[in-house]
Amino acid sequence: MQINPGAAEFPHRQIAAQLHARVRRGDWAPGERLPSIPAIAEMFGVAKQTVQRAIDQLRVEGILITKPGSGTYVRGTRRRLNRLSRGRYGGFRGYHADLAARYRQQLTAVGRAPAPPEVADAFGVPDGTELLARRHLVRTEEVPVEIGASWFLPTDAAGTSLERAEAFGRPLYQEAEEATGRRYVTATDQLSARQPSREEAEMLQIRPDTPVLHLLHVAYDAARKPIEVAQATWPGPMTTLTEEYKVPAPSPDPDPDPGLVLG
Repeated sequence: MQINPGAAEFPHRQIAAQLHARVRRGDWAPGERLPSIPAIAEMFGVAKQTVQRAIDQLRVEGILITKPGSGTYVRGTRRRLNRLSRGRYGGFRGYHADLAARYRQQLTAVGRAPAPPEVADAFGVPDGTELLARRHLVRTEEVPVEIGASWFLPTDAAGTSLERAEAFGRPLYQEAEEATGRRYVTATDQLSARQPSREEAEMLQIRPDTPVLHLLHVAYDAARKPIEVAQATWPGPMTTLTEEYKVPAPSPDPDPDPGLVLG
């Protein structure tokens, strides 16, 4: 491994590209530890600071993960988002077993809290209005991959199971339908990219400069009134959005007007 001092690309970017290429080739498998920074610096004949910048770049891109006191490893988890929030409803309004098999969701808090602006806007209430929030953390065996919250109007949730700090043995939307007496009919998803807050970075165990993907999910009843507003935040570099859909077949040309004379 070597760098080209005469190249226009910065040395740390050259090193990052070569390390990434080795990961892609399988020289280092997911979960495998890389050589130490001094060892890599010796391989390339550069200063340790240059290698550290390369490692930092690959961490932001989601290729590597650093475990304090242990070293730098190839990240083994890449969360695949399939059709955004549609998966939470399952194919037949039931439990999505595939997601449950791959991820462990932990309820972290339940209680009244001031509504963030985007949640307040979705419900049509003033910023800071106290709503019921059910907060969660989703993990794989390795790392946290999602933090989120589901918000409900107190008038819907007061005195119901939604206020209890316990997980349900079924999807949240089914519990909410029974608790509120309102059925989920339509929903919208809004996906955006941004920098994480300090709290989000700490909970997701990412650097503060690592971008995140943020989802705002609003579920409506038949009268187009919001039942639930859900937020989910994922580390951007380790998250992919995949949606498979059918492409419409070409329409046959309409028959020409029999009364129209061509030529």
